[in-house]
Amino acid sequence: MRAWRDFVFGLLPISFSLLVTALLIVLVGKDPLEVARVLWSGAFGTSETLASVVNFWIPLTLAALGLVVTFRAGLWNIGVEGQIMIGAVAASGVALYVKGLPSPLLIGLSMAAAVMAGALLGALIGFLKLRLGVNEIFGGVALNALVNVASIYLISGPWQPAEGGSAQATSPFPMDARLPLISPIFPTSLLMLVLTVLAIGLIIRLLSGTRWGLQLKAVGKNPRSALLLGVPTGRSVFSALALCGLLAGLGGAHRVLDTYYSLRPLVSGGIGFLALLVVLLAAMRALWAPLIAFVFAAILGGTTRVRIRLQLDPSLAGVLQGLIVLTVVLFQGIRERYFAHHDESIEEKV
Repeated sequence: MRAWRDFVFGLLPISFSLLVTALLIVLVGKDPLEVARVLWSGAFGTSETLASVVNFWIPLTLAALGLVVTFRAGLWNIGVEGQIMIGAVAASGVALYVKGLPSPLLIGLSMAAAVMAGALLGALIGFLKLRLGVNEIFGGVALNALVNVASIYLISGPWQPAEGGSAQATSPFPMDARLPLISPIFPTSLLMLVLTVLAIGLIIRLLSGTRWGLQLKAVGKNPRSALLLGVPTGRSVFSALALCGLLAGLGGAHRVLDTYYSLRPLVSGGIGFLALLVVLLAAMRALWAPLIAFVFAAILGGTTRVRIRLQLDPSLAGVLQGLIVLTVVLFQGIRERYFAHHDESIEEKV
């Protein structure tokens, strides 16, 4: 019975959001079925459009998996956006200035620099929280801004193209520094796709089948009780933030080594903030986060075709995302209000 109720409360918000979006489309004089058809075509119509969806799904999933870890520990890691950006900056530095290495080594070094930079930035948020008492939300927002300013400085200053200063992007990376693609008709990186799938399995295993995962859950539920029971709360918080930064940094490397082939301002593209919504919709479950991330990636990919073909405002995707989040929160509140006490009573009897 409870499993069916969980399924219904997961399906109803999405269905309600789609219904409201359809009504809005009717109000602006368009056919919702035609919009849906064009949206599907824009995301899955060709191998190239599917590849673009996958290219957005990879960093979004990596960031969402990292956030599942920090949410499990009771942490709102708003700094994930900056961790994606610092990963992109570190990978770009290697790609632009390390010369003479074979392509596999250069790519590997770029990705290693990205994950280390992301992990260090996540660890810095943990240090600020544990040693200086700075809440992870404030520390993350501040570091996001600092990384953004630093990236703009590098692009328009030391890393500017040889032809002159520009705040648009660095010079394109050499071919040896770019991730190899599966094929010209499916232009995405097999390496990053495999690493993302491995990351999904790893995070699920860590959270559900290890002592560390149980410690994170205990810290997230009640840090004081966990500390009294001997759980190393500080170490758990620190490691959760560092692991989230590592995954986000890897996503940042993908953005510059496979998507843009250069560093540009706000290269993260808001993926970190979108990942927060993904994790909330997934109810902080690592298994559901990649699936929901794929839905968001498809919606964003298909919206471009909708804007071109039907002359609808591109904010349609944002409207749908906002409605989904709002209704999920609403239905979760209804569930907590009317069913939480009943479920607790059953668990106590069992």
